[in-house]
Amino acid sequence: MTEQPAGYREIFAVREYRHLFAANLLSLIGDQLTAVALAFLVYHRSGSPLLAALTFAGSYLTWVVGGPLLSVIADRLPRRTVLIACDLIRAALVLLMLAPGLPVPLLVLLAFVANLCRPPFQSARASLLPDILDGDRYPVANGLDNIVAEITQVAGFALGGLLVTAGSAQLVLAADAATFLISAALIASGLRSCPAATRAPAEASGPWWSETTAGVRVVFGDRTLRSYLLLFWLSCLVYAVEGIVAPLAAEYGGGARTGGLLLAMMPAGVAVGGVVLTRFCGPDRRRRLMLPLAILSCAILLPIAARPPLPVVLALLFVSGLAGAFSIPLNALFGRAIPPAYRARAFGVAMSGLCAVQGLSMLAAGAAAESLRPSLVVGAAALAATLSVLTVAATWPPTATTPASTPTPTLAEANA
Repeated sequence: MTEQPAGYREIFAVREYRHLFAANLLSLIGDQLTAVALAFLVYHRSGSPLLAALTFAGSYLTWVVGGPLLSVIADRLPRRTVLIACDLIRAALVLLMLAPGLPVPLLVLLAFVANLCRPPFQSARASLLPDILDGDRYPVANGLDNIVAEITQVAGFALGGLLVTAGSAQLVLAADAATFLISAALIASGLRSCPAATRAPAEASGPWWSETTAGVRVVFGDRTLRSYLLLFWLSCLVYAVEGIVAPLAAEYGGGARTGGLLLAMMPAGVAVGGVVLTRFCGPDRRRRLMLPLAILSCAILLPIAARPPLPVVLALLFVSGLAGAFSIPLNALFGRAIPPAYRARAFGVAMSGLCAVQGLSMLAAGAAAESLRPSLVVGAAALAATLSVLTVAATWPPTATTPASTPTPTLAEANA
């Protein structure tokens, strides 16, 4: 039976999703405002670009450090409770940053601890969506969330900069705390109470590290889930371009404005591609297009190695983002294929691996650009990504829709 496509009206007809959507939007805005305000505040007080950069990069580092570990919380405890607690903790920490005379190292530490709430919050939210949205509403909601995240990232940074310029970093932090408090209120009023996903006695009393390991084994012990994750991770090698955007802009004789255009093209493409895939393509067509789009998202950047004109580079980056929207239906397949008791941990593993892949690819690109022209480095990253994705495609499961029948490992097995 062919699954019927859903629209935005259908997903917003679900009350719990409306509240989750609004709460997530506020939390995303709060995250961006915190990053901008603290970067300015730390730089103003310390005069250190390194400390300012460290404060800004904390949101990415926390996924690498805390993704697999802290996502366990969202499986051990009721997910509604986790969402509310994360928002309240972040609000309290941001308000604490407003205390006058705080030493700069303490500000950086508070920012890092606040960012540690992101992995359990996002993992809990991602784990709830397959339960409250049935049929095609789940992938359509994934597409909308992706589009909103891309837009919020750009708009949040711009808004944060404007607010800091117009007022002060302290004013922005106060507004940030308010977004987390409102988010917590929306979740408390809009989501029904539900028990924790992990209910087995052995798991409830298992050691923390064993639970994390069990989540990793659920993903990598199953061929289908492993293929989903590797396709997503390896296609993101092309994001190495973000690590060398300044020298790439300089190669074309531009500065910050050119760099901003280069950075904006891929997210803009993903946003447009997300609309096209979720609004104008049915579920079956999305699944058929995933692999071709994944390959295209990487291979389309190969011509940049020949240093084409800047408008061509911008167009190629936009098309790469457009094809990169394949991750939206892929994410929906991944979420539905995971056993509910391990869903938050699996999302934590996925996000931490993604941040690690993107971070390492950017570092590698920066190192290569020390001796090679940046456009050639972008082409090399595209080649590595294309070959990697083709390797995954060659071993793609024939019917990659549900996980194999491999039994879910217990904590005792994971700890062996």
